[in-house]
Amino acid sequence: MLAKISDEPFDSKDWIFEIKWDGYRAIAEIAGSKTKLYSRNGLSFENKYPEIYQALTTIKANIVVDGEIVVLDKEGKPGFQLLQQYNPGSGELITYYVFDVLLVNGESVQHKTQLERKALLKELLPDNDWVKYCDHIDSKGTKFFSQAQKLGLEGIIAKKKQASYEEGRRTGNWLKIRNVLMEEAVIAGFTAPRKSRKYFGALVLGIYKKGKLTYIGHTGTGFNDKSLKELHTRMSKLVTDVNPFSGPVKVNAAVTWLKPELVCNIKYTEITGEGIRRHPVFLGLREDKEAEEVTGDIPADTTEVRTNNNMKKGTIRTKASLTNLDKIYWPDEGFTKGDVLNYYNSVYKYIIRHLKGRPQSLKRTPNGIKGKSFFHKDAGENAPDFVDTYPVYSDSADKTIDYLVCNNKDTLLYIANLGCIEMNPWNSRVSQPDKPDYVVLDLDPSDKNTFDEVVECALVMNEILTRAGCPSFCKTSGSTGLHIYIPLNAKYTYEQARAFAQIVASITQERLPGTTTLERSLSKRKKNHIYLDYLQNKEGATLSCPYSLRPKPGAPVSMPLDWKEVKPGLSPTDFNIKNALSRIEKKGDIFLPVLKKGIDMQAVLGALSD
Repeated sequence: MLAKISDEPFDSKDWIFEIKWDGYRAIAEIAGSKTKLYSRNGLSFENKYPEIYQALTTIKANIVVDGEIVVLDKEGKPGFQLLQQYNPGSGELITYYVFDVLLVNGESVQHKTQLERKALLKELLPDNDWVKYCDHIDSKGTKFFSQAQKLGLEGIIAKKKQASYEEGRRTGNWLKIRNVLMEEAVIAGFTAPRKSRKYFGALVLGIYKKGKLTYIGHTGTGFNDKSLKELHTRMSKLVTDVNPFSGPVKVNAAVTWLKPELVCNIKYTEITGEGIRRHPVFLGLREDKEAEEVTGDIPADTTEVRTNNNMKKGTIRTKASLTNLDKIYWPDEGFTKGDVLNYYNSVYKYIIRHLKGRPQSLKRTPNGIKGKSFFHKDAGENAPDFVDTYPVYSDSADKTIDYLVCNNKDTLLYIANLGCIEMNPWNSRVSQPDKPDYVVLDLDPSDKNTFDEVVECALVMNEILTRAGCPSFCKTSGSTGLHIYIPLNAKYTYEQARAFAQIVASITQERLPGTTTLERSLSKRKKNHIYLDYLQNKEGATLSCPYSLRPKPGAPVSMPLDWKEVKPGLSPTDFNIKNALSRIEKKGDIFLPVLKKGIDMQAVLGALSD
């Protein structure tokens, strides 16, 4: 069973989390003197790792298990290069970490759940110096990943508790979450050595795409004198006059081509728009992989997206099907659907914090900002497998509506591809749907108000809250108003949040009677008053989230602000699709505290009444 890639760690009561071991995957058929130990492709490990093999033969159980062979350094951390250099009898800490059981006494247990198999494995597998049970953490993947980062581990593996073992399949029931970018690559050639280096200069690397070897870069780092000599000896037997690549290779030196048979591990910093691995480092050869298996450890298909703004150009990798990328969404500015997708692809790591776990009301504008828009709540049966949903019974529709929940980049891009220019999440998460994470106050001006009047209103509201010891956070709506958020940390109900918001709005209106109102009805509302909307604090109500685009002229973005930035002269169109990313990367997510420690509402109300 193989794992898919996940972008970032998560917490869930439905999952367990294990260390991602940096070694060779190995299957062991434990049956006394008839024990076998081999790689995924059937390569025997019995002579290569005799200590482990001998330890397996002493185990009394008759089982087939799945695990990873690793060599640990002095600090107890696994290292692939250490495994490459391992010599039997050297005394190094070589260990077979076993994480699954497939057969017991000749009977398959693959149909059992992940938790059932691990409980069975723990009962049947005695620990010894070379074979150990791979333990796990329940539910708390975020904290576990943070620990893995601190220890310098490769990453973690997430496994769904109720999942069966699907032999030979790469499934979303197992997910790998990496601390460093690593993958396998085929060695297709090498360049001549320069200066004092011996044997060769750099390795020319590739992966297979649709059956054709494709160039992904070259590396000249990660070697020592011993590995240079040993690898050169291996490569010398594979020299050929034939370039094995199907396309161009950009190497500033003559290349000695090889038959594409050797596979190595590399680590790298990022993948460019052309698919080149930046700053790749050689980690060692993989004896357990065939070259044809190396198809790129990328979670999804790649789509080329042309952009009309000054953001980074390149590719989008997603399982979502992206269509009509050149469709014009902003006729006056020329921005396209592709620009929208590229924007959300670029700001994903910031916006996902404000979307994850929250049902979405999809406002679709498939023909651009001058076309008709409509709300779409039910994800329906056509939603892809990677999309999570949350069922809510609707009295008005007399049916259950499956709200879409954005928990990953693929879903974010799927939403955008539906024609959703803006992202509209609930104030609460599916884990506590009746308790919002924050209070929201929407300062909604009339056509007769200036934006400076909106700014004045926001500053007065912040002053009122600050005097009461209540933190608040401001962002542009991306349209004509401002949004004020107050963190609750899901400690109060929507009714309590709405009542609190009404009190804050009422005090603000009393301070600014000439420019603000609590009157909801447009027909009764004065034409030059800002509506202090506190009614957004109810289950199912939505506002555009931080960093969301808006379907307005100029392609504005709902942008978090420092309070010192909220001053006369501020314009809601100051932040847009062209400049938002550079600002966000510079300032970071300044709206993140909204999701952290919540206020003591009773204490704040007491201070407000003084």
